[in-house]
Amino acid sequence: MSVKKLNTVLATAVVLFTLYLGLSFVLPLGTSFPGLPNWPSGDSGFPIVKGSREIAMGLAMGILLVSGHRRALGWVLLMVAVAPFGDMVNVLAHHGSTVAAFGIHGLTSALIAVTGLLILRETGKARMIQEAAAPAPAAQPA
Repeated sequence: MSVKKLNTVLATAVVLFTLYLGLSFVLPLGTSFPGLPNWPSGDSGFPIVKGSREIAMGLAMGILLVSGHRRALGWVLLMVAVAPFGDMVNVLAHHGSTVAAFGIHGLTSALIAVTGLLILRETGKARMIQEAAAPAPAAQPA
């Protein structure tokens, strides 16, 4: 499998999981996600806010993936990795499960960041090859 295909599979998994996660907070799918010891109740608005954030991030990444803007996708993936990192800090700050904080949110953040870095590395190499193959511009008369 080529590096580009592997990166595409990883990015697709991140996008689909992010959308699923967002929908599971907004729609009553019966999914619960551990971490906080006192999960905010359904009428607090917390699930809707968290779900809309996840859906927005998933759509942004998905649009970049589908449209082929791979370099921008790499940067957005790095930016999106901040959200699960923030969730990890939130769980730790509110005396939640350390295992859930690092094992769920920390690993998710790392996976998304690594995927972003892999895509940036791939697109950087492609750009260097393209620039090396392009002829040098001719000197302009003064």
